Amino acid sequence: MHRFKGLLLFCVVFSAFAADRRPIAETDIYSFQWIANPSISPDGSRIVYTHVIVNQKHEGYETALWIIPSSGGTARQLTAGPHDSSPQWSPDGRLLAFVRASEKDGKPQPGQIFLLAMDGGEARTLTDLPKGAGGPVWSPDGHTIAFLSSNIPKDFDKKKDGKDEEKSDVRVITRAVYRMNGTGYLEPDRPGHIWTVEVPKTPGEPQKAKQVTDGEFSENDIVWSHDGSQIYFTSRRVREQYYESPHTDLYVVKATGGEIARVTGLEGNIGNMVLSPDGSRMAFAGAIAIGKDGTQRSYSQPDLFITSLQPGSTPKNLTANYDYDIAGGIGGDQSPPRGNGQSPRFWSNDGRFIFVLAGEEGRSNLKRIDAETGEVKPLTSGDHDVFAYSATPDGSKAAILISSPTLVGDLFSLDVASVDVRRLTHINEELFSKLNLTEPVAVWYKSFDGKRIEAFVQRPPDFQEGKKYPMIINIHGGPHSAYGYTFDHEIQWMAAKGYVVLYPNPRGSTTYGQDFGNIIQFAYPGDDFKDLMAGVDELIARGWVDRDHLGVTGGSGGGLLTNWVIGHTQRFKAAVSQRDIADWRDFWYTSDFTLFTPMWFRGAPWEQEADFKARSPITYIRDINTPLMLIEGEADYRTPPGAGGEQMFRALKYKKIPTVMVRFPGESHELSRSGMPKHRVERLQHIVSWFDIYLQGKDIHIYDVQ
Repeated sequence: MHRFKGLLLFCVVFSAFAADRRPIAETDIYSFQWIANPSISPDGSRIVYTHVIVNQKHEGYETALWIIPSSGGTARQLTAGPHDSSPQWSPDGRLLAFVRASEKDGKPQPGQIFLLAMDGGEARTLTDLPKGAGGPVWSPDGHTIAFLSSNIPKDFDKKKDGKDEEKSDVRVITRAVYRMNGTGYLEPDRPGHIWTVEVPKTPGEPQKAKQVTDGEFSENDIVWSHDGSQIYFTSRRVREQYYESPHTDLYVVKATGGEIARVTGLEGNIGNMVLSPDGSRMAFAGAIAIGKDGTQRSYSQPDLFITSLQPGSTPKNLTANYDYDIAGGIGGDQSPPRGNGQSPRFWSNDGRFIFVLAGEEGRSNLKRIDAETGEVKPLTSGDHDVFAYSATPDGSKAAILISSPTLVGDLFSLDVASVDVRRLTHINEELFSKLNLTEPVAVWYKSFDGKRIEAFVQRPPDFQEGKKYPMIINIHGGPHSAYGYTFDHEIQWMAAKGYVVLYPNPRGSTTYGQDFGNIIQFAYPGDDFKDLMAGVDELIARGWVDRDHLGVTGGSGGGLLTNWVIGHTQRFKAAVSQRDIADWRDFWYTSDFTLFTPMWFRGAPWEQEADFKARSPITYIRDINTPLMLIEGEADYRTPPGAGGEQMFRALKYKKIPTVMVRFPGESHELSRSGMPKHRVERLQHIVSWFDIYLQGKDIHIYDVQ
């Protein structure tokens, strides 16, 4: 039995007093608190985590490290912040390494590794590199920390001929991928390399770091050998990777540096590696990019692989017969906006089992996988999203973060042998005790071809059977992602404003198997639109919604589908398309990543003119009569406004259809998830205001032509 003691009690109490609570507000996000980077001590007695809050001006986020006993008790703050994250315990539990980012003259500086003695004292700087240091990983003996950094020799030469060297602001771009959403312009001459730094007996002055790897290619996923003599890592050693399907190799290098040696590789992506207790095998999550027909797949379901560390070894897919997402999660808008990090697999002490997250039909839980047979058994279960974890070296205890539709994300301890899960924090209890939040209803229905589709329905807190409500269908992006049992402020708030919110997982969504996810390849958008409409029909048939008061919204891939929906049906009275695509051809030319391999289209726009045109929403602009709002981030390189909202706006203005474009300065594609808090609030206000006008007849004039 999986004993979620604190969570069950919380839900019972929560329901008992729901009548005395108020609806959630858009501005409640200013009071939200998040937990990220749980890190359990080697002896399993304490857990350090990153605590995230909105700053006082509502313009950003602050992070600090907190600590709590894993047996329960009061959490206390360890560091002052405001930008501390990535805590990592030393093997003996005496020291804590973490990354601190500071500011100088009002400008953010690269993060550096700091050390904190756990028996008391102030945090001390360990690294002082011009371009910073990140991802600290302790050596097994605790004497050294390996990390990644993009420093190059000229960074250490502050002056040339005794004078400051003048820097040009002109960029010479030679690669097709030259900028990245949320990051800005890339610097291909600055690959991320592995460095090491010695740990002093007593934290004090910064230590001199040593570069272990070099060359033109970056390294990732640092793993020490158990004797500390070698470091394993992954890398794609191809100069212009976008011309080829994904391929990742596993390498090894001496901890002192020198020649690297290839161990094995995968025709796809490798991530989150973990070494077996005996040091002979490596487990990792991987996604094979090429399908059985030899075509690069649009959606590659991640699996758990295991490999010998002998050169030339072939990785074994342990979960080839498990048709769900290893390391897969659930999409929502309330994962910690700062401080997130990877959660590596972990082994049982005897090397028999590997424990890993898996996404199944809108849920995410820990699984126990047999390292020989690949048999998958649940470790945790429930309608929730386990989205991060950390385990002791012997795999006996773990710290896990759990989110649910009424829980942003709290910290739990897990005893692996007894599967005893205990809630340790109630980080948002003061706020949530005042809010009337309700669980969604899971609905399965059949689409046009008999395929079963799962959707979630968030109803108003005071929902009454027999009453028909205005409805908003909210379409997720990706398109390879999934809604599910996790907290989503946007959806809870729409319901609190009197709407039934339908948020489905149409074909193409993850957590429903490889075939379900990849079926939309070369056909997106298309039949997924029919899945969405079948969901609307299902709610109408149930008598929950008013067929004459329907709205549609979605972001990214959901924005593309919103544009597609209103070009193919007149049933919606209003639409809000967010960070969208209008013309696939323009997206192909301007997005931050390339479509050079035949993943979504079989060729370039001039090679597949008819297909690009047929699948572009702008092609059907003559058929659009639905009032449309467009939400755009002005620094969005993933779906550039010029390839989406700007086109839709100008075309509908020409047609004299009510339309408005709301642009957010400085915001990237991550506006709804980690954008400036006050911008996230304004975004929600605009979306619901637009629907209030056309679905509820409210007298709002902010969008009148001035």
